[in-house]
Amino acid sequence: MGNNRAGQDTSGIPCNLCGSSGADELSLVDRDGNHLRTVICRNCGLVWTDPRPAGVREFYEKEYRLRYKGTYKPKPKHVYRAGKVAVARYERIRGYIRKEMSLLDVGSGGGEFIYLMRKVGCKTIGIEPNEGYAGYAVSEYGLDVRAGFMQDAMLEDGSQDIVTMWHVLEHTEDPTLVIGMAGGWIRQGGILALEVPNVEATCMSPPHRFHLAHLYNFNPDTLRRLGEKAGLKIVEQAVSGDGGNITAIFRKHEVAIPPDSLFIDGNYDRIAGVVRNHTVARHYASRHPYLRFAKKIRSALDEKISTINYAGGKRLLDGIFGLQADAPLRLGDPD
Repeated sequence: MGNNRAGQDTSGIPCNLCGSSGADELSLVDRDGNHLRTVICRNCGLVWTDPRPAGVREFYEKEYRLRYKGTYKPKPKHVYRAGKVAVARYERIRGYIRKEMSLLDVGSGGGEFIYLMRKVGCKTIGIEPNEGYAGYAVSEYGLDVRAGFMQDAMLEDGSQDIVTMWHVLEHTEDPTLVIGMAGGWIRQGGILALEVPNVEATCMSPPHRFHLAHLYNFNPDTLRRLGEKAGLKIVEQAVSGDGGNITAIFRKHEVAIPPDSLFIDGNYDRIAGVVRNHTVARHYASRHPYLRFAKKIRSALDEKISTINYAGGKRLLDGIFGLQADAPLRLGDPD
């Protein structure tokens, strides 16, 4: 699979990064064991679902949260979990934050992250496709969260200092369009912060690598090139300790920075090799499944204890953010 560059074209959807139609099948099942055809571009290594599932917009508006969270609006455990994640996300970008900056969070969920960013002095807007979660953010926290898709958002070019997209890009039908739109909304010198799952990750069981909700799958090289294609320059990129996620921060410059080439030498072989060699036997011979299980048990107990006296999302988040007193939230100076 990894060396078959001369094989028959198998993709009905051109590569969103380089435009090539030459792709090989990488997988035929999703994480639930259902049929899901996933392909990899032989030119650059981008990975995507082909054919595209029908009714993508309706799925994210109505079904996505129900299917993966079991609820139309966040439950207490979801608020608690998202509040803890919000602090971690703030820590990743706080060196770029100053008071009164304008921040747009695309895919803002229940609003926990932008609620925190408002507390540290930013002027915030959220965009969230799921109607239930968007409505919850407005009613519970009084946030400006707009139900819908970013492709339909009426925002002025150059109106934002920071745009964030945490685990959003992999859900979009056209990542090139999405990053281009985000870049247009950012002021010169502003930043775009992205986090996506890493297609090269081996911390999850091999059958769980691909699933219906992720239309595209990235590794550090394809994510960086996608930003460069949109005229953004990467200033930071990191892979999480377990290898599961990629965080990238791009800066907008007055002069667009085109990629040297949309061909990424060796990326196809690298990704295909990881997927091929990550077998169930090798996975369970590693430490990852046992660490994940232990973490899941600890997190479940923590969530249960912390939400026993649940009195609303706002009070719960205030408590989470207040627990940072021993390491107070500080506004960093931008680079």
